[in-house]
Formats: sequence, C-alpha cells, structure tokens
Amino acid sequence: EITHKRRVSALGPGGLTRERAGFEVRDVHPTHYGRVCPIETPEGPNIGLINSLAAYARTNQYGFLESPYRVVKDALVTDEIVFLSAIEEADHVIAQASATMNDKKMLIDELVAVRHLNEFTVKAPEDVTLMDVSPKQV
Repeated sequence: EITHKRRVSALGPGGLTRERAGFEVRDVHPTHYGRVCPIETPEGPNIGLINSLAAYARTNQYGFLESPYRVVKDALVTDEIVFLSAIEEADHVIAQASATMNDKKMLIDELVAVRHLNEFTVKAPEDVTLMDVSPKQV
C-alpha cells in the first residue's frame, strides 16, 4: 500500500500521453539517483511513465524531489544530513555510502568512487563534499 502512495506519474493534465512518450522520457536519468526507484515501474504502455519514489526520497515545499546526503568536510564524514534536489546537488562531489572510512569517520582510500556533474568518476577524499546516507539509496 505504501508503494501506491509514493507514486510519481508523468501522465495527466500538463503531462505526457502514453502514445507520445518516447524512449528518452521513459529511460532512467542520472538526476533520478536517490529520488526515483529505477526498478519499480509497471510493465507495458506505462513503463517509465509511472514510477515510485526511492526509499529515502521526499518532496520539498515546491514539489521537487529531494534526496538525503551526509556532509563531508576535509575527508571527514559528519553526521549532518542535508536534503538536496537534483539542481542543488549538481555542483557537489558525492561519495557512495560504501566508501571506506576509519574509526574517526575519515575517508581513507587514495581515490573514492563519486558522482560529479551527473557522471561516475573517482576523486581524492579531500574533494568529496557529500556522501550517500545508505547503500540502498539508489
């Protein structure tokens, strides 16, 4: 029942129609990461047009989808959580939740797998500004 209440649709007034929606609209986009579940979508004519929110996603006061991140300062992963929209996160270097840390919550790998400018790459720990809150945050 919760899944049905967390649905997001591109159909309806001001939206798309099933017949006119092309592949590029239905496909997964990098800005969906942490906001829209890439797996939970119906089969058939509605595929990619009706989606479910990701596990930790929420909507802000303007209706934009936001995803939570832990703040990272000088390779130190803090307990501070910020929710950002896709536009707000564009300038950040975001490490995966599975990045290796020591007991003091410092990123210890020489290079860390990150998302930056909608691309997957590797960066030095000092360049990381945010970190996913959970490995389930897909």
